[in-house]
Amino acid sequence: MAEIKIRHGGRHFICQNGTNLLDALLEAGVFVDNPCNGKGICGKCKVKVLSEGLTPMTASEERLLKPEEISEGVRLACMAEVTGDVEIGLLKKERKHEVLTKGYLPAFEKDNFDGGYGVVIDIGTTTVVTALIDLRTGEEIASASMINAQKRYGLDVLTRITYEYEHPDCGVRKLQEAIVNSINGMIEEVCKETAVSREEIREIDVAANCTMMHMLLGVDARSLGKSPYKPEFTEAKELLAHEIGIRAAEDTKLYCLPQVSAYIGADIVAGAYVCQLWKEQGNVLFIDIGTNGEIVLANHGRLTCCSCAAGPALEGMNISSGMRAAEGAIEDVEIMEQGIRLRVIGNGEPAGLCGSGILAVVKELLRTGIVKKTGVFVKKEKLEETDYRYPMIRMDGTKREFVLCEEPQIVVTQGDVRQVQLAKGAILSGFTVLLKKAGLRMEELDKVMIAGQFGAHLPAESLIGTGILPQEAAGKLSYVGNSSKTGAYMALLSRRVKQEIETLAEKMEYMELAETENYERIFAESMIFSEVN
Repeated sequence: MAEIKIRHGGRHFICQNGTNLLDALLEAGVFVDNPCNGKGICGKCKVKVLSEGLTPMTASEERLLKPEEISEGVRLACMAEVTGDVEIGLLKKERKHEVLTKGYLPAFEKDNFDGGYGVVIDIGTTTVVTALIDLRTGEEIASASMINAQKRYGLDVLTRITYEYEHPDCGVRKLQEAIVNSINGMIEEVCKETAVSREEIREIDVAANCTMMHMLLGVDARSLGKSPYKPEFTEAKELLAHEIGIRAAEDTKLYCLPQVSAYIGADIVAGAYVCQLWKEQGNVLFIDIGTNGEIVLANHGRLTCCSCAAGPALEGMNISSGMRAAEGAIEDVEIMEQGIRLRVIGNGEPAGLCGSGILAVVKELLRTGIVKKTGVFVKKEKLEETDYRYPMIRMDGTKREFVLCEEPQIVVTQGDVRQVQLAKGAILSGFTVLLKKAGLRMEELDKVMIAGQFGAHLPAESLIGTGILPQEAAGKLSYVGNSSKTGAYMALLSRRVKQEIETLAEKMEYMELAETENYERIFAESMIFSEVN
């Protein structure tokens, strides 16, 4: 056995010799950024080794770490195994994240309740939001939010599904325990704040994407990660909360909203209901932008939907200086002749780029001509040394990169721009295919509704400036906030809403983009940036 000590925190714990350091830290509840879930790809799980006790540095570490980091004793936790007692220092603290809890609420008729309380929960891949509701009045009397505790098993749904594959004996159980423990903690928080007893909670309603819903209910999600990507269930689920370990009254009901397919979950069904898409007489696009971009087209009441793999770049991941939308994240950028203006969440020192920040900087790089519409950086030697853009471009060997900040060093690389291009191509191609299927042109769109945590932080000029949304969408955008949570709230308060949501899920037509004729060509064309003024 070996002891791991954490400098500047006083924490220490025991693990077996031969244990992967990242696994040991995460199992002990120690935060380490690990977007690739220990695959040795992202290079972000950095720790400083202060004493011996790890296996020698690998070739992958030497490639991903800078020479000065190596000389200072920095290692990648995922590439090191514990061989004896070791002391480490953490290089990044877990920052406070901004979580979207509000959203548009349409008028509806609630049922009559003689008392008691209800809970609504929105489970996202990244965040979880919980609200305590007075059933008699319909008032939200307390709320709580947190980062999804399943992050220790992967920052996106695919890495969590992979965890189930790699741990067939315990993966499903551990992922369920992580989210249920989070829910129990948040219920305890809102009950304590309001002096409400858990025994007074009559019903809990949950909206989530398909993978998160499977993992909440302890259902094997591996079928969602391989062709033909079939969920184990799509229908609404109603059971007793205590059956999955949620602490409330013995008779507290748990209602899980219905889904459409593997990648159109209850969160999107809830959003479509909240926006009353089936009642729209025009042509409306609804989109929830994240790692996956879920899109619904309402064509005079007919709903067709698709999901496109936007990738983690839009949430600040797979970006060289990327981070989640937390304190210290750059969320907006303006490039001027006088210099670069940054807007940072929390108004403190910049620490990295979140999703809205990387979109903002790419939009500015396009506007100033530093990046061409093909996504390639302009050659530095083509610029005059007197050009204000000249010092903003730096050579890293033969590769060009844009310097946002010298201290701390925050740059945008050619690879970062390509990641945004891939996201743009995925989302815009989804729009294009849905409209083509309906026989519509872009200019025939009447409205584009943006939902979700990420979308709420994206100004129209970034969405349209990078071409994620078409130019024709200018002036037609509206933001509806956390429509997933709102849908769960409406379902909690109305049996009729539950029935209508279930009927709506059955009517939503899912379209598989990959099976569309000439989809590869549509995707490639969608990757090209448009001109930015």
